[in-house]
Amino acid sequence: MHIALWVIAVLLAAAFVYPGTTKLRYDREQLVEAGLGWYRGWPPVAIKVLGVLELLAAVGLVLPAVIDIAPILVPIAATGLAVTMAGAMAVHARRGEFRYLALNLALLILAAAVAWGRFGPYAF
Repeated sequence: MHIALWVIAVLLAAAFVYPGTTKLRYDREQLVEAGLGWYRGWPPVAIKVLGVLELLAAVGLVLPAVIDIAPILVPIAATGLAVTMAGAMAVHARRGEFRYLALNLALLILAAAVAWGRFGPYAF
């Protein structure tokens, strides 16, 4: 199970580096023009904060355990991503963008699995 949790954590980290970086690299108008219409009406600082949090969570899923410094940050990062995905599901559902819900739910379940495993029976 430890290996499965490692694989899930690494895949989740990889999945959140790109969107986190994108939110930091581009302004709101560019994101909306690129098809990310749910950012219309969001304060630009909120988009940047979300990008920073996604990048920190991606790092937090792997690095603390690899360097064995504060490995408790791994399940905390996973919990943060699960909460982020719950929020994403709410945003997409409210906007009627149901095609995104399956991916959001899958990421939420994977993040919750890492949080459960690393807080519980498979802690470091």
